[in-house]
Amino acid sequence: MKQEDYDFILGVINSQKWIAAKTRPENPHAYCLRKNFENEADFEKFVLLIRQYGYQIKWRDKQIYTCLDVEGYRYWSMGSPVEETILVNRAVGSLAAGIK
Repeated sequence: MKQEDYDFILGVINSQKWIAAKTRPENPHAYCLRKNFENEADFEKFVLLIRQYGYQIKWRDKQIYTCLDVEGYRYWSMGSPVEETILVNRAVGSLAAGIK
């Protein structure tokens, strides 16, 4: 990963309000929302960088997600086209439940 991309990602993750997800208690994680970004282009760049530098995992032998590990967290979106993506998730490390 280019240093400028890494620095951008760090700036984004440190400037966002991360909301604890309540719908999946078996998989503790948090998310940030597109609508809370001051600059929508920054949100889209964040999603694209996760997809560019990330790796694929299979969730519970069903859905495949592209994830990126940064500073002890795993980041991923739900796989929709970037223009339709509304959030980015994060969980501590690779301990997210159901991930292989």
